[in-house]
Amino acid sequence: MKRWYMILPRSKWISIYIWIIFCILPFYFLVVRTLSQVQIFFGVVLILLYFLSYYFSVHSKNGVVYMWVSFGMALNILMTLFYGYVYLSIFTSFFIGNIKSTVGFYIMYGLHIGFTILSIVAGYFIELESFLHQTPFIIITVVGVVILPIAIYSRNKQENLEGELESAKERIAELIIHEERQRIARDLHDTLGQKLSMIGLKSDLASRLVEKNPKAAIKEIQEIRHTARIALKEVRELVSNMKAVKLSEECKRVEEMLQAAGIHYQLIGDIHKLKIPVLVENVLSMCLKEAVTNIVKHSGAKNCTVEIQQDKNEVMLLIQDDGKGLNENAGFEGNGLKGMRERLEFINGTVTIENNPGVKLKITIPLTIIHQEGSAI
Repeated sequence: MKRWYMILPRSKWISIYIWIIFCILPFYFLVVRTLSQVQIFFGVVLILLYFLSYYFSVHSKNGVVYMWVSFGMALNILMTLFYGYVYLSIFTSFFIGNIKSTVGFYIMYGLHIGFTILSIVAGYFIELESFLHQTPFIIITVVGVVILPIAIYSRNKQENLEGELESAKERIAELIIHEERQRIARDLHDTLGQKLSMIGLKSDLASRLVEKNPKAAIKEIQEIRHTARIALKEVRELVSNMKAVKLSEECKRVEEMLQAAGIHYQLIGDIHKLKIPVLVENVLSMCLKEAVTNIVKHSGAKNCTVEIQQDKNEVMLLIQDDGKGLNENAGFEGNGLKGMRERLEFINGTVTIENNPGVKLKITIPLTIIHQEGSAI
């Protein structure tokens, strides 16, 4: 809430008591000088009008501010010419330094310096002796009029920039947290989705085998237990740190999952001869896991083929099934495919989808990422 004492300029580096002294000094110099009562009266009126205009300058908005500042400059000129008192210009300089508009600041700053110097020069012609006695103080005042607004304006601008920088840091921190949450959500979906799907499939298979083939049912239950342990281990590793998944290990898990779902699996290409960065291998493994999980859940396929090829320029992963395909009319990209695209974009990879018949997913990643691996991580 604004109060009456807002007429006193607030500053971190100038005490309020110094400003109180500056406010009293104009009245003091009128009294101690050999002036008539009429001159003292008009001098007091001019000083009060100046402080009143300063008060309205502080509390005004938009263009009205410049009107009151101009009025204060006019009073500065009158006090300089008729009473040889130039010190009120310090107050005006302080206020001009707090103007936020860059254009407004430089206009008022230039006008104030010009009017102050012109009024002082005119004062030397009008009352030479009085101004000669005050020359040291006049020089100090002119220096203050020139330096003070720039110093205050620069300080305020720096504080604003620091505030914007803090806001930007907070926003970046929020974005980092949001991105980390998105990453964790994707990784949990990729890691747990496959394992839980496998557990569900093996559970259904075990329930059908309990009466027909108890030994096979026991084996499936043991595999369910083993898969659950792996899922728990991966979740723990995911929480502590992002796990680098080997493509060869992921292919074995994919094979187990497809076999459990009754889908014939064929791997084309020698994954052990691949020479790709860890980051690329990790992304390919995640994409393979996501694609096969979708095949098991939604495709109704009988066959699934995975092909991996590498040349000098890129590595290619092709995943194809003979299922019912994707429903293009309903918009077939779910969270899994969106997460896959996001991961591939991070390493300049691309994914294309063919949907007739079944689904053919082609992933390509340029091997130039090898030279960027250190910076990308």
